[in-house]
Amino acid sequence: MNSKTKSNKTNGWWGKIAFIDLEHRRVSIQKPALKIYTAFLGGRGLAGFYLKDKITLSYDDPQMPLLIFTGPLTGTPAPTSGRVTFMSRSPLTGGVGDASAGGNFGAALKRCGLDGLVITGKSASVCGIEISNEKIRITDASTLAGALVQTAHKQLAPKGSTAVIGPAAENGAMFANVMIDGRHAAGRTGIGLVFASKNIKYITVSGNKRPPVFDRTALQEASADVMRLIAASPFLMGPSGISAFGTGALYDLMDARNMMPANNFSASKFEHAAALNAPSFKKQYGFKSHGCSGCHIRCKKTGRDNRQIPEFETMSHFSALTGNSDIEVVRKANLICDDYGMDTISAAATLAAYFELEKRRPGPGEILRLLGEMGDGQGIGKELSCGAARWCAAAGHPETAMCVKNLELPAYDPRGAYGMALAYAVSTRGGCHLRAYPIGHEILRKPAPTDRFSFAGKARMIKNGEDANAVADSLIACKFTFLAATCEEYAKVFTAATGISMTGQDLLLAGERICYNERIANSKNGFSESDDDLPARFFSPSGPDALAPIDRKDFLAARSAYYRVRGLDESGMPFPEKTRELGL
Repeated sequence: MNSKTKSNKTNGWWGKIAFIDLEHRRVSIQKPALKIYTAFLGGRGLAGFYLKDKITLSYDDPQMPLLIFTGPLTGTPAPTSGRVTFMSRSPLTGGVGDASAGGNFGAALKRCGLDGLVITGKSASVCGIEISNEKIRITDASTLAGALVQTAHKQLAPKGSTAVIGPAAENGAMFANVMIDGRHAAGRTGIGLVFASKNIKYITVSGNKRPPVFDRTALQEASADVMRLIAASPFLMGPSGISAFGTGALYDLMDARNMMPANNFSASKFEHAAALNAPSFKKQYGFKSHGCSGCHIRCKKTGRDNRQIPEFETMSHFSALTGNSDIEVVRKANLICDDYGMDTISAAATLAAYFELEKRRPGPGEILRLLGEMGDGQGIGKELSCGAARWCAAAGHPETAMCVKNLELPAYDPRGAYGMALAYAVSTRGGCHLRAYPIGHEILRKPAPTDRFSFAGKARMIKNGEDANAVADSLIACKFTFLAATCEEYAKVFTAATGISMTGQDLLLAGERICYNERIANSKNGFSESDDDLPARFFSPSGPDALAPIDRKDFLAARSAYYRVRGLDESGMPFPEKTRELGL
């Protein structure tokens, strides 16, 4: 990495990480070397650095760390820099489990004078962690045990920004979320269950420290360049974009491209889609905008009653994927999941697999009832709360689970975007669209259009997308911003904030290091090329309402090409030479 420090003083980062031992009720502050910060940046990268030596422990081992990290841009005027990373070993996948969450938590933690938290041990009773500036208290939270997210958040809100788990985590749901400020999810990989395994009900943070910045004038100028690019993006700021309609703006686009996963991915079209899109939600419930700290895009929407409007994945999965045509059920399902602290994608996908095996559509109120049972750990819901892969395997039909590495697939049919097919398969997180987000190229045509029904050039595209998104998750900035700006613009933002000169290529090298570190971590837990694959359904005809199947030979050739450009061996395993080259 060709980085050069302009100042001996730490800027961007505080240079302080709090280590919290719940078993012994001890707190200590460590100061990592600057070279660790520059190599891993912050957020997802720095969390991965602290996870790598513990990754083979079980998620519920007291010594398995729960990691919460900000980035060098968090709490500064840099655009969309208010997010925070949560990481541990995923209960759901058994691999690297991370979540990038919005809200105010990241900025509040940074204002406490800390770059991150490393939490180990298990409390003898249900506890909370309260942080005010650099003062950290471990408190009794027994009165909040079993409380719904909104109940706990409202009680805790005077203490600052909140990270809370709901009953789903306390009842063992493998896809339990941590809910930030009552409405933003740290989701997908079961981080909420890691909270519960340590007997943590909540964390609150409140600080008033101003994060150090090397050159505020240069930061304002570099940020202005990013802001201009955001303003010029129709997808971000246009009249039909996510600023206007939230991420639900993607609903009609996926429907138009025949990429709407319907009936557990057995079809690619949903006949009721036109009545369940974002404009339909806006007409019925009204829209008010809000967003994360430091973000002017404001893609989050609430209705006239101040309750959350579902995001795209939730909107799609609780309609098309589960075969539901009732818009009110979609909204109530989202609210139930948020209040119980459950991942909406995983919950809906597990229900879709259940209804497929039952050979029927959901009855009136059945989706809502089953979600309640999942959250409460009762009835069939208790069995379903282990996720689609485990439940379908127990039912004798593992092929019905639409998962990669046990993580349920989101709302983009991979038969309609071959880059997405490859991205799902090789993602270190599992079936995740956000690791590389090839939808930018294949559907949104940004930064450049590409043939969505071809694997040509997709290996390099996915590798580059993964590296760039690892940078976004580590600086930290919203990935949507990277549909307008690039690492070239953010290198200037980073340099102004930290005083360390980096080019866009330097940042991408850091992103490559972060991604390779995660491949190493997963390989230690037995992940191999057999896990870098898609469900068999996508390689076979599924009927007249589904897109044509993906050619298996073409897919395997693309995966082999990805291994080559990623610097892995023919089986997808890390090379010692590449590991040393990246300083790992």
